[in-house]
Order: sequence, then C-alpha cells, then structure tokens
Amino acid sequence: MIGYYVHHLGHGHLHRALSVARTLGEPVTGFSSLPPPADWPGPWIHLESDEGDGDRVGRTARDRLHWVPLGHHGLRSRMAEIASWLRHVAPSVFVVDVSVEVAVLVRLHGIPVVTVVGPGERGDAAHRLGYDVADALVGCWPPEAASMLRCVPPAVLDRVHPVGALSRFPVAEPRPRRPGPRRVTVLAGTGGHELTVEDLELARKETPDWEWTVLDRELGTWTEDPYAFLLDADVVVTHAGENALAEVAASRTPAVVVPQPRPHREQEVTAEVLWHGGWPAVVADAWPRRGWAERLHQAELLDGDDWGSWCDGGAGQRFADVVRATALATR
Repeated sequence: MIGYYVHHLGHGHLHRALSVARTLGEPVTGFSSLPPPADWPGPWIHLESDEGDGDRVGRTARDRLHWVPLGHHGLRSRMAEIASWLRHVAPSVFVVDVSVEVAVLVRLHGIPVVTVVGPGERGDAAHRLGYDVADALVGCWPPEAASMLRCVPPAVLDRVHPVGALSRFPVAEPRPRRPGPRRVTVLAGTGGHELTVEDLELARKETPDWEWTVLDRELGTWTEDPYAFLLDADVVVTHAGENALAEVAASRTPAVVVPQPRPHREQEVTAEVLWHGGWPAVVADAWPRRGWAERLHQAELLDGDDWGSWCDGGAGQRFADVVRATALATR
C-alpha cells in the first residue's frame, strides 16, 4: 500500500495526485481535506481542516515549520488520523504534496517519504527540514528548467528528480485551426487571483478581432475540464501555476503568462524561467492594462509544439518510477 497526502489549496495538487496514483497500478490511500475524485484508485481518508479555529499562537514553531498553531483541534485531528493509519498499515512509501509537517510525521514513523518540490525561493528553515527528511524529491518541471528551485544548497538540488510538467490531459496531436475569429482562452485559476472585470473589458476593447472565453467562477464560465477550450484557442492567457502551465503545454497552444503573487515567489520564478527558456510563452509581470493586441499577436506567432520539452506526456510515469524505486530501496 502507498499513502499520498494531497494539499487542499487549488486543484493542481489533486490533479497531479490522481495522474500519479493511476499510473502506479496498485492501491493508493489518499489523505486530504478535499473530497475524493470519483475514480481515485484506492481508499480516501478525509482530513479535518486545519484552518479556522485556534488563535494561531506558535503557528510556525519558531520558523522551523510552516503551520502548527498551538491548541488547534483540526491540526491535532488530521495528524492523529495520518499517524493511526501509518501505525496499522505500514505503507511501503508515502508521497507528500505538499506539507513539511506531514513529511516529518511520516518519516518519524520510519516510512520512506517522496516529497513534491514546488518552484520558487524555498531556502527557509521549514522547507529545508522537509527536503532533508525526504528520501526522494520530485520537481514537476523539465531538466531544462534548471533554475525553478532557488535559495537552496546544491546538495538539495542534486537530489531533485525533474520529471517534467504533469498534465491530467494527453498531449495534443497537431490539428488544423478551426475557421472563424481568432480565439483566446483565459485561465484565471482557483488559487486566487487579482483579475477584475475592468481588466478584461479593457483587454477586449483593444482586441475587437479576438473572441475571448474566460474560465473563472466569478468573471466568466467555470469548467472542471478546460481541455477543449485550450485546444480551440489560438492563444491561452494563464497564470503561472504548475498545473495550469502543464495543461496549456499539453494542449500545445502558445500562451501569454501572467504570474500571480504567491508565497516564495513560485509563480514569478516560473515565469522568469519560461521567458528565458525558449518555450512558446509571452510573459508579463502583471496583468497589462494596455498593449493586448500586440501581445496576443506576438504569442500567436509562436510554435505551440515548442511546449514539447516542458510537457511530453511522460511525467506521470517518471514520477511513479521514483515512488517505486524509493519503496524498493528501503526494503
């Protein structure tokens, strides 16, 4: 049996977990505050939320951890739930995406840990602890994106397995463009954004020859499956979250990438790597108030097939190979 912790913020961690769990080919027990996917290949243990109650005193244990507020019932409940399962099941390996606290808890039970490493500046003491206790580290970016993880020592970088961007969707085959006006699809994301109705209206006014589709719960139409919209677009406008970029890359559609503020500069760092790496992306520092016609035209001229080295469709298998190898190495 394999354990898999899925962080609850946004949908990217869940999509990634489902892709890896399917590939592993054996029962995987999921742990999360999120509801289980319909086709999760194994048990799913719902964890109580660690948000809300408590006064958040001592929440970082003097910066050695990220979120351990004293007296927090939800935190105590979820950690006890995981610990009980570890005691009685003794899994062969446990994947953590992502939580320093869960990684430390699992390793304290003598279970090998595979930790997913996020992009950005991760040199703080808590991240360092999480990386040090892990038996294997996985980065969901290609080897060519060498500077995705920053502010950590070379010894950490040397342990990261860069498996490539992991998309739940298949890599698109070459396709003719559908007749009609040029189309742009906006991926606003579920982890929070600063986009406004006024921003979108200004962009539309500047680009009357483009047809805009906005995938967002508040600003447009939301869908759990944006793949058809990505395939149909001439250009995708997206944030720089790992999951969104993986899905855009799988669709082989050129993009305008607008990073959103996130802890540890994860999206800003990703955007910088894209800008300098030759991938088919036009990068903006923030949502532009003008210049959209030129920006979309610039992106439209890029070759979407150049996403191939970012997402080649094999990341799930390579991730699963790391998990299996880690389990075998500790038997």
